[in-house]
Amino acid sequence: MNIRLILTLVAVTVAIFAGGAHAKTDEREKVEILYETTLNLIQLLVEQGVIKQEVADEMIKKAEQKAKASRLQAEAKTPRPEAGEPKKGEVRVTYVPEHIKKEIRDQLREEVVGQAKQERWGDVNAVPEWSSRFKMEGDMRLRERADFYSSSNAPAANFRAIGQNIDNTTDDSLHREQIRMRLGINANVTRGVDLGLRLTTGNFNDPVLTSQILGPPPISIGSPVSTLQTLGTFNSKFAVVLDQAYLRLTPWDWLTVSGGRFPNPFFIGTVGNIYTGILKKGSTIPTAGVQHTDLLWDADLNFEGLAVNLHPWQQEDRTLKPFLNAGIFPLQKINQSETVKAKDKWFYGTQAGLEWSPADTDTKVRVAAAYYDFRNISGVRNPNFGDTLFNQTATLFRQKGNSLFNIDNDGDPTTNLWALAADYRIANLTMVADYSRFKPSHVISTIDYARNVGYDQSKVLARTGQNISPQINAYQLRITVGYPIVSEAHQWQVFGFYRYSERDSMLDAFTDSNYLMGGTNHKGYTLHGLYGVAHNTWFGLRYNSYNQISGLPLAVDSINLDFNARF
Repeated sequence: MNIRLILTLVAVTVAIFAGGAHAKTDEREKVEILYETTLNLIQLLVEQGVIKQEVADEMIKKAEQKAKASRLQAEAKTPRPEAGEPKKGEVRVTYVPEHIKKEIRDQLREEVVGQAKQERWGDVNAVPEWSSRFKMEGDMRLRERADFYSSSNAPAANFRAIGQNIDNTTDDSLHREQIRMRLGINANVTRGVDLGLRLTTGNFNDPVLTSQILGPPPISIGSPVSTLQTLGTFNSKFAVVLDQAYLRLTPWDWLTVSGGRFPNPFFIGTVGNIYTGILKKGSTIPTAGVQHTDLLWDADLNFEGLAVNLHPWQQEDRTLKPFLNAGIFPLQKINQSETVKAKDKWFYGTQAGLEWSPADTDTKVRVAAAYYDFRNISGVRNPNFGDTLFNQTATLFRQKGNSLFNIDNDGDPTTNLWALAADYRIANLTMVADYSRFKPSHVISTIDYARNVGYDQSKVLARTGQNISPQINAYQLRITVGYPIVSEAHQWQVFGFYRYSERDSMLDAFTDSNYLMGGTNHKGYTLHGLYGVAHNTWFGLRYNSYNQISGLPLAVDSINLDFNARF
């Protein structure tokens, strides 16, 4: 049935019913027919699923109210006829002015048309309203990686003897093929409430544990920073893990609260409209080319816990825009008992910053100061022979670089249990300047500096028996030229940076894994280029050259060739 015809008939018949005609005996039947016809047409709309029953009831109610009000108004203005009972068979119908009829028709039309637009009546391609609340995205990366080791490197066994996770230092590992896949879903639960999920390739070493808790249990679950899957296991399946799972509340446009496992909530080097407090709103997959300073945090690292982002006036045309980010994150939950004296490990972070956009200029500057406090992260030596009281003060995961000591006390040199020797409270200063005079190309410079202000040499001596000199500074200088985001064919971006990361400048567990096998205690440079070959499809070529700063000699150069696509 033609919906428009039905709606037209409804509007006409309701108007006639509301307006009526001059009282005539032979018109009573017509009025009753019109009344029944109107009700049947409205009921037919309900049965066809065009309108809901409550909407139909409301339409009839409003029409009757309008008619009654019009009748009372007309009676008040019209001189009363002489009292008397109507004659037998006589029907008296109140006269309804034309402007009242028009009001009824217009109101009915607005209500019906409004609902039709909202519910997409007659659209053969229409999907249920709830499906528009879901956004799916994903990406895939194919990588060819080659590592070149210096002939003067110390043997890998020498590094393992001091607790460093290094398996190879001399044999070039060429033609290592790797793949990474990520699939994310964002669901708008209701106004101001979003749910995010993301699956990714990775490793998960415990086949029993199937539930996720905030703060991993004291078992090895693989790297928190690596999502790469190395090819060459033809008879095996790839591991896929739940990489993100969070709820995000946005009660106002200047406040975001995230809970669960979510993307990095701190300012990490973006400027302008690309920055929204965390990632692009509603997105779980970073866009290619977006600036990221990975001095402290690997780009693939997600945070577990609770985070708050304050970013007032981000959408306004203001010269200065402040922002504040803070969070609390459990690193490792420990069940204390008579035989377990280790404490829960926590991480607290706060960051305050300012974006400066001078009027009538092509420059934007964003600067932020942060303080990251890691609690109960250092090791405690077991006091007596054979004790295991403080075994869980050992690191749950590490890459390499930080000062370590053996907390085991069983007299067996083959069962060393390595723990962090120092405390870590990191002061961090990050600044990014974006010069866009040559749009669409930009020139972007980044300065990132970190210092471990929690390092206490006397405490390290008491724990380890070694007077380890402090090496607690790190910095990175970066310059980027090209498109700030690579999303279309022939868009390009090149950048290079120099980084210097001393041994205990930060936790080695969470830094980028591409530089000198990851971790800290390295210096060197990176050159990287991106080129778009199609919509959301691009190639990337990266060259890394790094040397160890102190300790055993170690130098590694690497080349990464990437092919990427996202949707």
